[in-house]
Amino acid sequence: MSPVTPPDVDHEFTAFFKEMEPRLSYALAAAYGVEVGRESTADAMAHAWEHWSKLRGMDNPGGYLYRVGQSRARRYRRSGPLFPVALVGGLPDVEPGLPAALNSLSTAQRTAVVLVYLLGWSEREAADLLGVDRSTIRRHRDRGLSKLRRALEVPTHA
Repeated sequence: MSPVTPPDVDHEFTAFFKEMEPRLSYALAAAYGVEVGRESTADAMAHAWEHWSKLRGMDNPGGYLYRVGQSRARRYRRSGPLFPVALVGGLPDVEPGLPAALNSLSTAQRTAVVLVYLLGWSEREAADLLGVDRSTIRRHRDRGLSKLRRALEVPTHA
């Protein structure tokens, strides 16, 4: 006979899941690509359910789960690009060189750039989820953006 979970714990976890899962999924997809991000997010959220009694008392459960997702992503690592190449023919939705340029960034730089510039997160939101200081997000974001500009030959304004 399996243990019964009290309804208030189910409700509490469900609310946490609805808030955390999309944010964690975006962050892990930014870091490891869409497929690996999806799989490692599922693993991290399963871990959250299994360890909910410990997790619910943490100051930053999102940061903890991001680290769990990072660990799980290692087993799903695939060779090849993290982001698909833009389709040829017609006008692409993105700069054709952007996927390759994003793939060339470090994991930390790519994650910061995608979360802050693509998804519009604040530095604080990104820092909280990743479990780092705002200054770390800012540094990775700025370095990543600089590398993207060079790779895409975007002029910088003086």
